[in-house]
Amino acid sequence: MHRLPLVRHGRIDIDGVEVHYRESVPDRADAPVLLLLHGFPTASHQFRRLIDALGADHRLIAPDYPGFGQTTAPEAFTYTFDRLADIVEGFVDHLDLRRFTMYLFDFGAPVGLRLAERRPERITGLVVQNGNAYTDGLSAAAQDFIALAPDQTGAEDRIRDLLTLEGTRFQYESGVPDPSLIAPEGWVLDQHYLDLPGRKEAQVALAFDYKSNVERYGAWQAWLREHQPPTLIVWGAGDPFFTEAGARAYLRDLPEAELHLLDAGHFALETRLDVITPLIGDFLERQR
Repeated sequence: MHRLPLVRHGRIDIDGVEVHYRESVPDRADAPVLLLLHGFPTASHQFRRLIDALGADHRLIAPDYPGFGQTTAPEAFTYTFDRLADIVEGFVDHLDLRRFTMYLFDFGAPVGLRLAERRPERITGLVVQNGNAYTDGLSAAAQDFIALAPDQTGAEDRIRDLLTLEGTRFQYESGVPDPSLIAPEGWVLDQHYLDLPGRKEAQVALAFDYKSNVERYGAWQAWLREHQPPTLIVWGAGDPFFTEAGARAYLRDLPEAELHLLDAGHFALETRLDVITPLIGDFLERQR
């Protein structure tokens, strides 16, 4: 019988940001650590089933970024990917995480790769799930969206259209062979957080800043080539934003990476948890 882990929920003050996080309490003290970095427009709750599946044997830790989930930030907080990485770096330091694998999903890739550049000695491996770091992986729709600029007529309206319930649901269901397998609580809860005061303004700012990530792709690829972290790639091939080509591109710099292309969409954990869970569990045990 599968053992469900204890899951602790906490809050930590990092530079005035009250970071909410959830973490499993594994049965053994030497359990491998997996830092779960969520995407847009979700938060740590996207990992709740994965934590239940793996948390008894591994320490899984998932923070909410500023502007997401249960984390609260001052009104003056500047929403850029550099600042998100600053907060996650402070969070990692506060918990004294010395050696850990990172799960990079969507926004988690630019946040996590910034952290990897700053603290390479702490990274034992990467699990990449639809977390893009190559122009190869940007669909035409993604490229058009990233090119939006604040001074462009209608640009903010286009971003805000994605922040509606219809836009959030689309991100979950697009590219999924059987959308009936996706529980509606995920996108409904995401929309609840998006509708909180100030949250849509935060997401607009991050959308306009996303091009800063593309500008750093070359540096992150160089980091991967230099450090050769053990890497597991599990990728929903139906993702309308980050395409299958982005998954394969990692192999140019990480030829020993393990690649699994799944018949799933952007939120692959929603429908392929049964496949992804054992792959991650085995991978973590090999990083000990």
